[in-house]
Amino acid sequence: MRAKMHEEVLRGSRNALIVTEIPYQVNKSSLLEKIAYLVRDKRIEGISDLRDESDRNGMRIVIELKKDAVPLIVQNQLYKYSQLQQTFGVNVVALVHGRPRTLTLKECVKHYVDHRHEVVVRRTEYELRKAEERAHVLEGLRIALDHLDAVISIIRYSDTPADAQQNLMNGAIPAKLTPEMRERFGLPQGSDPLFSLSELQAKAILELRLSRLTGLERQKIEDEYEALLQEIERLRGILATPELRMEIIKTELLDLRDRYANERRTEIDYAGGDALAIEDLIEEEQMVVTITHQGLIKRTAVAEYRQQGRGGRGLRAAGTRDEDFVEHVFASSTHDYLMFFTDHGKCYWLRIFQIPEGARTAKGRSLRNLIQIDQEDRVRAVLTVSKPNFEDQEFRENHYVLMATKKGQVKKTSLDAFSRPRVDGIIAISVNEGDDLLEALLTNGDSRVLLASSSGRAIQFAEADVRPMGRNTQGVRGIRLGEEDRVVGMIVASEDGKNLLSVSANGYGKRVDLAGYPLQGRGGQGVITHKTTDKTGPLVAIRGVFETDDLMIITQAGIMIRMSVEPISQLGRNTQGVRLINLTDGDQIADVTRVVLDDDEEATETEEVPAEA
Repeated sequence: MRAKMHEEVLRGSRNALIVTEIPYQVNKSSLLEKIAYLVRDKRIEGISDLRDESDRNGMRIVIELKKDAVPLIVQNQLYKYSQLQQTFGVNVVALVHGRPRTLTLKECVKHYVDHRHEVVVRRTEYELRKAEERAHVLEGLRIALDHLDAVISIIRYSDTPADAQQNLMNGAIPAKLTPEMRERFGLPQGSDPLFSLSELQAKAILELRLSRLTGLERQKIEDEYEALLQEIERLRGILATPELRMEIIKTELLDLRDRYANERRTEIDYAGGDALAIEDLIEEEQMVVTITHQGLIKRTAVAEYRQQGRGGRGLRAAGTRDEDFVEHVFASSTHDYLMFFTDHGKCYWLRIFQIPEGARTAKGRSLRNLIQIDQEDRVRAVLTVSKPNFEDQEFRENHYVLMATKKGQVKKTSLDAFSRPRVDGIIAISVNEGDDLLEALLTNGDSRVLLASSSGRAIQFAEADVRPMGRNTQGVRGIRLGEEDRVVGMIVASEDGKNLLSVSANGYGKRVDLAGYPLQGRGGQGVITHKTTDKTGPLVAIRGVFETDDLMIITQAGIMIRMSVEPISQLGRNTQGVRLINLTDGDQIADVTRVVLDDDEEATETEEVPAEA
């Protein structure tokens, strides 16, 4: 149910949305408070003023728009986030054969037609029974009229009404009538019955008024009898022909419509859904999304980060508050879907264009204002699903979300299990106490998976070793860890030409050919993938990269550097790597992501930029 809303141009050429009707059972005061809250919380950013101009002539809520606001976008946002659009739930529970059932619309119509069919049958059977009873009485009256003298004599010379009734039923002439009297009345002399009547017919004759014996009344009885025979034939035809019964049902429903139908007051939009999707008005472009340790999120155009050479100081990518640092950074399209996985194992959905856009140095906005994450929970992994894939049922059923925890547990669940999100999130994995969800990847079920730990060891195993499970399960062991060890990343290792990029806390990194990792069974200790020392620090991230990719590295102080993957040295597994970024004292790597270049984006190398930039 939607409010009735139209666009007007106010003084000063300001556009405004005018609401003249609101949905059923929506309180106007509460509605205005909700819209004001959405504007104050910047969920809807195109409104400059809100006022109620309702009077005795009707409702008028004026929603004044900013100069650069697009009315259709604001209108759809109001429908989405406020009570200007409501859902009226219809719970059709009915007794079907004596048992309560919840019916669909089609079932409801079917059972109603079955009910009307039963009504027509029972009504026709009743009318047929009454018509046959009346015809039976008229048959008795016709017999009485044909033997009028005998009937009068029988009634006249019977001792009691009961005797008269019995004599009429038997057609017997009372013994009181002598042969002379019979001859005088024109009655036969024999003892054979003149006619035979039922009890109902005999009673009807006894109750017959003398006026019915006139010629005109006698003709009425004949006419009524003939009409009844035709009605009986019609009623029997209805009971014998289902098509006739259905035609009666249609005729009666049309008659009800003609007698009681009036104009519909509720407007029905047969187009269904949003008249205009917000994403249709948003340009599809690559964005860099950053999320800080304290849960601030923003999106920034990829073009704002110019490429640098290896060893540069980078650009400031995000302004951070005291004791806050950037934890997640990745690139995706504005039309894609984001799956947020928290350390407690819950999953939330969000469209990228719903994330507020900010400048490169902006702090961003709290993620808790966009999705309802528990206060003690925080985002650990983010998965991007493209719009076409998300809307493809076959894709969702044949692809999986592969998850890993810090203590080495892995779990595989069908992507389709996540396609019905709730505002407050859904369970993605059951996490044991002391463990946290670390990573989530989208797979096809036949991939090879590589897990790496902070001690610099990695294990590669077949995804088929992990059977699909439901969302509310714990998974199985993926890698065996030491006491102080933890998993730092997981990648899909089965794509041709992909290298494993490993980065340590102090800014050292390298590429390793994935062919150098043996395929093992899950649950082992793995092999060395990055030699960790006091100089390099522990391993903090691994990523699967191609030579054509760009790499973004972000530090805990909020410094980001974008570089090409190709110049990063490809080394053996048991090496420390090369310096990727010069860190200031006390700073460490927070996260690493790969950026796929657009075909029309230039990849030019620039000079080193100072940290103050």
